[in-house]
Amino acid sequence: MGREMEPHILIERSIAKKYRKSLWNPFIAAVRQYELIKEGDKIAVCISGGKDSMLMAKLMQMLQRISDTPFDLVYLVMDPGYNESNRRMIERNAALLHIPISVFESNIFAVANSVDKTPCYLCARMRRGHLYSKAKELCCNKIALGHHFSDVIETTLIGMFYGSQLQAMMPKLHSKNFEGMELIRPMYCIHEDDIIAWKKYNNLEFLQCACRFTEDFAKSENGIGDSKRQEIKQLIRELKKNNPNIEKSIFNSIHSVCLDTFPAYKAGGEKHTFLENYE
Repeated sequence: MGREMEPHILIERSIAKKYRKSLWNPFIAAVRQYELIKEGDKIAVCISGGKDSMLMAKLMQMLQRISDTPFDLVYLVMDPGYNESNRRMIERNAALLHIPISVFESNIFAVANSVDKTPCYLCARMRRGHLYSKAKELCCNKIALGHHFSDVIETTLIGMFYGSQLQAMMPKLHSKNFEGMELIRPMYCIHEDDIIAWKKYNNLEFLQCACRFTEDFAKSENGIGDSKRQEIKQLIRELKKNNPNIEKSIFNSIHSVCLDTFPAYKAGGEKHTFLENYE
């Protein structure tokens, strides 16, 4: 009898074969279409411990092995104040996937959970700042985050419904506060449902967001709580019943914006209106 393959090999094989069309191909498509990786890059792959960032780490690791474009990777885990069991789960999953993580600590949960309004927004901003700072310290020029196709759609709708603005999530952007640093999103074209399918197929269990706010949401009667993102997820699920392609339509629309039809827009932080060129 042949020797059984190690779990990380089986997991990689599932990405390369069973989920090639839904995970590997859209990952490669995003990297190429949006020119996310260039020769000589040193990229901090930012791992929160959830399914998205763990899959991203594995995808980036697999790409580095076969890429004709040489680049370096650092697998960066920031502990924002996890309890001991959550910290152990991240370390176990990293070992299982053969991801050589580098961990540093912060007090972000303690700060974010001390405010009553917009704790998720504050937590996200603080996380990003700490990650940029640590990545720059490690001589990286880019950080990679695990936002996916579904995040792009939800963020667009949240901005429209609750922020009174039509604003999308970019596949990459330059940091305004850390000179020479860039943020990339290699999972930009991957659907969340396909990430969940891959996770279940491989019997993997990853960390959920472990802060006080999301624990309250999980205990709410309707499963939605006060989270606007969960509200939007539910809305999209309902809309997909009648239009299965609605997410693709929203995604395509942010790639086909026609400014000639907008009464006003912002560019470079400056507001413009159609009246400027109307006559």
